[in-house]
Amino acid sequence: MSDRDRYPRASALPERGTAADLADRGVSAMPTVFVHGNPETAAVWDPLLAELERAGSPRNGLIRLSPPGFGAPLPTGFGATVGEYRDWLISALEDFGEPVDLVGHDWGGAHVVNVAVSRPDLVRSWASDVIGIFDRDYVWHELARRWQTPGDGEADVADRFGAAVETRTEVLVQRGMSRPVAERIAVAQDEAMGRAVLALYRSAAQPVMAELGRHLEQASQRTGLALLATEDHMVGTDPQRRRAAHRAGARVETLDGLGHWWMTQDPARGARALTAFWSRNG
Repeated sequence: MSDRDRYPRASALPERGTAADLADRGVSAMPTVFVHGNPETAAVWDPLLAELERAGSPRNGLIRLSPPGFGAPLPTGFGATVGEYRDWLISALEDFGEPVDLVGHDWGGAHVVNVAVSRPDLVRSWASDVIGIFDRDYVWHELARRWQTPGDGEADVADRFGAAVETRTEVLVQRGMSRPVAERIAVAQDEAMGRAVLALYRSAAQPVMAELGRHLEQASQRTGLALLATEDHMVGTDPQRRRAAHRAGARVETLDGLGHWWMTQDPARGARALTAFWSRNG
């Protein structure tokens, strides 16, 4: 069975379509691809992409890819491990037929880095806001460690994803996500997402991320951007993030005062940071 048969096709913005649709419409190749993380759906990108379009971004084909279990079906046989998500993204990117500009947030940012390391030929440029989790000294945050603990993780996921939609929305808002986006994402949080969360985090328990980080220098084969939201305390310390960015050959863009969901807090600033990066990259 080939990777194309094993992994579900990625979802894309309805108004943009798939890589083949873009070609049929005469849209210039080299699309810009956005990959989100946990516990999210592609709706997390709505404010940022709207801002990019409103600002007249030269980007063609703003496409969102939803990892299995996170706004896309979790197929039978898909183990939701770090390696399988990397392979899923590789398979999805191969469909474009040429390198793309790749942007990742949260676990999507980790998948992006893993692709930049292992298949730089698929990438024209890459951007990630979680580069610090690849540092040798990174320690998973408290919630991640709970999910990695048998029993405790199952109980937390059951409570979290089994709660009423209104409760799930409030949890996201309290953690820093804008309410309109939180309302759209909370509706999609379900038991399948909970299973994906547990499998993914358990597959990434240390020293797995430290081992993956040993190869960070390979990401420097393509121009990279490390987005550093100063109030995001789940993805490593400032020194860890800067050290990992340096090893990956990535530029650092500091988003002062913004947190984990910077793209919903201040999408205009995020759009400016990305547009400036792409402009420098030609």
